[in-house]
Amino acid sequence: MFSNTPINVKKVKTRNRLIKTNIPAPGTIKILNSLKKNEVRSMHGQLPIIWNKAKNFNVFDIKGNKFIDFTSTIFVANIGHSNSTFKRKLVNSINNNLISTYAYPNKLREVYLSKLIKFCGKGFEKAYLLSSGSEALEACIKIIRLFALKNKKGLGIISVSGNWHGRTTGSQLLSDNSEQSNWIKFKNKEIYHLRFPYPWTLKKYNKTSLEILDEDLRNLSKKINISKKISGIVLETFQGWGALFYPRDYVKKLSKFCKKNNILFVFDEIQAGFGRTGKKFGFQHYGVKPDIICCGKGIGGGFPLSALIGKKKYLDIPKIGTMSSTHSANPIACAAGIAVLDELKSKNLIKASFQKGLILNKSLINLKKKFHNLIELVSCKGLLAAIIFKKNKNINQLVGRVCERCMQKGLLVVYTGRESIKLGPPLTISKEAIIEAVEVIDETINEVFNKNL
Repeated sequence: MFSNTPINVKKVKTRNRLIKTNIPAPGTIKILNSLKKNEVRSMHGQLPIIWNKAKNFNVFDIKGNKFIDFTSTIFVANIGHSNSTFKRKLVNSINNNLISTYAYPNKLREVYLSKLIKFCGKGFEKAYLLSSGSEALEACIKIIRLFALKNKKGLGIISVSGNWHGRTTGSQLLSDNSEQSNWIKFKNKEIYHLRFPYPWTLKKYNKTSLEILDEDLRNLSKKINISKKISGIVLETFQGWGALFYPRDYVKKLSKFCKKNNILFVFDEIQAGFGRTGKKFGFQHYGVKPDIICCGKGIGGGFPLSALIGKKKYLDIPKIGTMSSTHSANPIACAAGIAVLDELKSKNLIKASFQKGLILNKSLINLKKKFHNLIELVSCKGLLAAIIFKKNKNINQLVGRVCERCMQKGLLVVYTGRESIKLGPPLTISKEAIIEAVEVIDETINEVFNKNL
């Protein structure tokens, strides 16, 4: 949907941004056309910028234009792009001439898993390492179903409509993003969905989030025996497209419901984990303790790594040899994981995420006040935020244009394909760059919606 036609944009030069050429930069279109020729269509549709290098919270294109990165690629680079500790540990691993070990033990694996379990804290006893968030979700579904068989329960899983859990078949079954016609729609009688308690949903029905939850569970109980048929509840820590968190009492009630009915309580922490929301994990905002968490993205700092982490009585249900993956826990991935944990601790990045998040939140609240006729709401916890615009027939196109104009001014944001913009800079970003980035968004919204381009 983005234009590949280079335009002569206003030159920009600040401490954090540098735009010195037309955007897209010269040479960009040639590379994009080659990719379109040789690569599947589904991989395209991002902003027309060729990433040449990235350092800390900046991205540089092929002509040296410098952008503030408010994407962390896609909430991955929590410890900053090209982190020196991260690079050193990966190089050391490679130089040790041990690239892959399959399920055979290696020392880095032992070191990393010990650090990871200690980082997660009480109640998290074992981990299963994989390569991607979607793979972690698939493994989680398998654990839930093995738990069901062991406990002579049904294979049913409850999720929440609008949550996003990945692009594989199983994770898409949980997602139920029926609003988006271009997403694959699956039907499965063993997957059940609760309504997400959006503010506008509560207003529409004139009900509290607990009343919505009670009503949904009551309706489900009329169809099935929940305690016998349901074995797991999987929650995305926040509604992905809008960075929308559940009301705290809603999640607390679900936690109690799971304990009462012997149901595994699972959090999808793939976007939320490892300091992104100002805490180690997003579930901590709710004052609950899940049985299992699914982790990805920020766990590997840019290297393919994911994990299931939880109580050993659940993660040890699979028999020896029944759950492994070709690249599970390979030495380089473990080196990456170690680097992430070391940097989070040594640079106090989780606390930094919380403190910088207060600055981002304040700036976004001011933005909403200024554009109250355009912005429905803003959401921000730590360095995870979203701007949700009021719907109209052209809103997706207009929001896409805001994202594109931000790029042309030297700021990269996440376009969700709908009426929201997501924001997630590396936790290492400066306070100055946060304020500058929101000023760019402010300026761009004013231009796009007033058509003063």
